[in-house]
Amino acid sequence: MIKKSGVAALAAMVLALTACGSGAESPPAQSDGPRVLKLWHYEAAESAMGKAWAEAIKKFEASHPNVKVEFEEKSFEQIQKTASMVLNSDEAPDVMEYNKGNATAGLLSKQGLLTDLSAEVTGRGWDKLLPGGLQTTAKYDERGVMGSGKWYGIPNYGEFVMVYYNKELFEKHEVEVPTTFEEFTAALDTFVKAGVTPIGTAGAEYPAQQIFYQLALSKADRAWVDSFQAYQGKVDFHGPQFTYGAQTFADWVAKGYLDKNSAGVKAEDMGVAFMNGKHPMMISGSWWYGRFASEIKDFAWGHFLFPGATMAPGSSGNIWVVPEKSENKDLAYDFIDITMSKEIQNLLGNSGGVPVAADPAAITDAKSKELIESFNTLTARDGLAFYPDWPAPGYYDVMVAATQNLINGSKQPAAMLDELAQPYEDNLADLGN
Repeated sequence: MIKKSGVAALAAMVLALTACGSGAESPPAQSDGPRVLKLWHYEAAESAMGKAWAEAIKKFEASHPNVKVEFEEKSFEQIQKTASMVLNSDEAPDVMEYNKGNATAGLLSKQGLLTDLSAEVTGRGWDKLLPGGLQTTAKYDERGVMGSGKWYGIPNYGEFVMVYYNKELFEKHEVEVPTTFEEFTAALDTFVKAGVTPIGTAGAEYPAQQIFYQLALSKADRAWVDSFQAYQGKVDFHGPQFTYGAQTFADWVAKGYLDKNSAGVKAEDMGVAFMNGKHPMMISGSWWYGRFASEIKDFAWGHFLFPGATMAPGSSGNIWVVPEKSENKDLAYDFIDITMSKEIQNLLGNSGGVPVAADPAAITDAKSKELIESFNTLTARDGLAFYPDWPAPGYYDVMVAATQNLINGSKQPAAMLDELAQPYEDNLADLGN
């Protein structure tokens, strides 16, 4: 995810899928029985990616009549915590969705657990579908740092963090969609005065840390993001960006904008609470969009980009990786190829996802068009700033604990930032930076 070229992100949507090149791997000798492709991912069946990849499985099995796809749905947390151990065993799948970034895909590539996909990328034309910044999370150097080096993953969608809102609650409390940070905080005050906690969040998993990071980004620029995410400069954890993020987050808890009891809440519970109309707003990612479109029946909802910031947490989507211990690499490459096809990309786009290689004219769903327009707005201003837990191995858990400490009030902002700084600095030392 090191960035740049925002406008190129959706330019990729108009590119046609090039003809498949010959794979670098030779298929294993056929046995008497059918072959099995073991596939893992953690997208809900109702999500845009879940719907698109289910169709990709059907297409794959139709075009590979002697192959059965053995799909296992894992949770984000399962894969986050066990990938290194599983991929270093005989239980590794043939292809799996994995978290992108230095701390995850970068670490596994450095450990030799992922297959170098570079030959397949050029042979099948995937590089043509993923120009500019969309390649950042797919490539890792020998240190496991994203942005250059060999291809270890393929993203087939984009994602970003936004503010979801309940239109009926906004109308009931006479709140307009804010366009500035001042209007945003005024709206938050209006809900609090009415006895409503305005923003639903989840401190036990990723959502709370993404709010903290979003607040820091409102005081940041691209150079700061590159320093933090790609080690291209010194990061001062007590500088204006992180200080503002931590202090404002703590203030939001104190003011009742965020629930004081949210430290133990999981992301799923946060999303269900929003779908049940409990909170007027939820700050989270586009991965919820398709599910909300399918499941919210009782009220109208919409979204807007975080007011007062030009950047937001976001990137190309999570990546398909092929474990080094995969026994069916040729089949894994064929499956990835199908997920990059126009048919699957168009389905993803019409199901509430952000495709990277769809035909824009084929995106006919109105809600999906709104989502893609926001993504275009963000990428046009080079606004994808990746995610706060990416820079160092184990940093996700560090971020969870640190934001929980802010929610609980067990640490003041300055001490919380010290908690973030030490593991980051330790990782830099390990990399020799």
